[in-house]
Amino acid sequence: MSDVLKGADYGKLLTELKTRIHTAQYAALREVNKELIALYWDIGKLIEERQASEGWGKAVVERLSADLRAEFGEKSGFSGRNLWYMRTFYREYKEQPILQPLAAEIAWTKNTLILDRCQNPLQREFYLRASARFGWTRRVLEHQIDNQTYEKYLLNQTSFDNALPQAAAAQAKLAVKDHYTFDFLELADAHEERELETALIANVQKFLTEMGPHFTFVGSQYRLIVEGNDYYIDLLLYHRALKSLIAVELKIGEFQPEHKGKMEFYLVALNERIKLPDENDAIGIIICKSKKKTVVEYALKSATQPIGIATYSLTPHLPAAYQHLLPSEEEIRERLQSWEGE
Repeated sequence: MSDVLKGADYGKLLTELKTRIHTAQYAALREVNKELIALYWDIGKLIEERQASEGWGKAVVERLSADLRAEFGEKSGFSGRNLWYMRTFYREYKEQPILQPLAAEIAWTKNTLILDRCQNPLQREFYLRASARFGWTRRVLEHQIDNQTYEKYLLNQTSFDNALPQAAAAQAKLAVKDHYTFDFLELADAHEERELETALIANVQKFLTEMGPHFTFVGSQYRLIVEGNDYYIDLLLYHRALKSLIAVELKIGEFQPEHKGKMEFYLVALNERIKLPDENDAIGIIICKSKKKTVVEYALKSATQPIGIATYSLTPHLPAAYQHLLPSEEEIRERLQSWEGE
């Protein structure tokens, strides 16, 4: 018996069973959540309709809450506040057929956060899709909303469409933002690139949270040796979902076209010398203090490697000048719906 337990076949079988069990458990939880969200939708619809037809007010809803909790328990999710959320959920989404099925993909507590913090249907769609896709916790979702991730995603400037396969390009554009907020750093407005790099490494957990899900830290001042010469990448990360090395260059000034050429060199070297056979090509992110939109567009037109040009700030506010650069509603809708085919 002991010989059987030690065999390679048994270990393979155990791993396979664990995977299947976890998959089944996750599928079951998803179905339970869908049923729960559907129930809350129906309750919200009932309250909304009764308010319109019979004039239900706060007292009736509070009474309904008390009776439901008496039957199903205090922690059953039928508090007065939650019942009002259900009504708001139905009221806000009944004319938004795209949002209804998306809401069923995430937990109720995340839905209520999106209801509270996002007023625009397209903004809600972004956070619903992103929460489901990346498995954001409620805390991470709140952080992403605070840091205006929706706006930063819409503004991003990259060469991904030309330098990556279509599916990989779409996923990479979700992973790389246009603007990063490093408000956790205690830096003066005037600082050196080395100071910025050192501060980010000292706060690596918060830095990776701001970068987004699936990023891991590989090293700083990562050394590449090409024909006897040493070259150093400011920060080297790895993105588990993209299965790509991510080279990050930090610039405390405005983006310059020559920054792109240096990054392309790094990416070619990483692909030739560092990446593993089962990994995808490396991606570059140049993070600058500022950039001019047209300069970036011209620089990226000739890019042969996947590069994103981003800015950073030490405060949580998106620069006011960015607001007028957001794409039209039609362009936003098209971009969000492109996620469905990934």
